[in-house]
Amino acid sequence: MTTTAHRIPSHRPEPAPTPPRTTNSAPAPVTLASIPTSVWVTAQKPAAGQRRGRYTPTSSAHPAKMLPAIAAHAIATYTNPGDLVLDPMCGIGTTLVEAVHLDRNAIGIELEGRWTAVARANLNLARTQGATGTATVTTGDARHTHTHIDPAHHGRVQLLLTSPPYGASVHGRVNATRDTHHGGIAKFDTTYGTNPANLAHAPTDHLLDAFATILTNCTPLLASGAHVAVTARPWRHHGELVDLPTAVIAAGQAAGLTPVERCVALLAGVRDGELLARPSFFQLTNIRAARAAGVPMHLIVHEDVLVFRKPGIPNQPPSEQDHTAITTEQAIRD
Repeated sequence: MTTTAHRIPSHRPEPAPTPPRTTNSAPAPVTLASIPTSVWVTAQKPAAGQRRGRYTPTSSAHPAKMLPAIAAHAIATYTNPGDLVLDPMCGIGTTLVEAVHLDRNAIGIELEGRWTAVARANLNLARTQGATGTATVTTGDARHTHTHIDPAHHGRVQLLLTSPPYGASVHGRVNATRDTHHGGIAKFDTTYGTNPANLAHAPTDHLLDAFATILTNCTPLLASGAHVAVTARPWRHHGELVDLPTAVIAAGQAAGLTPVERCVALLAGVRDGELLARPSFFQLTNIRAARAAGVPMHLIVHEDVLVFRKPGIPNQPPSEQDHTAITTEQAIRD
């Protein structure tokens, strides 16, 4: 695997070359191995340390939060100050919070009202800490994101940054025996929410089809040459591997987007040239059980960020007027 140096460019990357086409002009199949690869050193502080003081305590209840350093790196790499960032499945608002701290504007859609409220609280906290960007968050279905966004913003989004849900593979958190004073494992915060439309409850095939629909319906919101970055990792369902990164690539191509990069975002620290894994209780338990059964499984120490571009020439840097495209009144509305 070829890697590039860890850096944050001061301008939007140059357009990537168009992948080769077959004789019938259909895009050639794209695989993870065929995409240029880079490594993002995004976990040199543990996840809790990245959020401490920057997110409200209630944020910890969400079972599958995007790592703030991954969001911040993607935003700094693929946008400029004043650009518009979109997350159609924003959860607690990690994409939005990191965007406003970097002087970008942001729009978030979240199906579960519980997390919409948490995202708003996190944005309010960001404003008290001097964040200069503005953001809105609306409760709605990601499959209909285009209907929840002011038409004035259609075609202006420079980066769509999101992550599909991991469904039943999300285990939540546990209380130790020393905390509960009872034997066994006490789980809590194990679900995204109760809305039956939540894709976390959907069968895998339905989830993947729905994610393709989300990208397709969001494409008209993107500016010419805009980027889409999707975090994903494989998981096992009844012992079978669900190759989510490859499915994300297929969904992006189905939406008319061009895959341009695979980014290996580390979930482990780097110390003296070695990876320092930071596994959860359930990761350790599952790996130990698998190895005891003779299955040579290993801890997950990275997350794929699959990056696409919308065809076209990137827009010019925004004017000062564009910096206030989302007003303060919009940013705090329900």
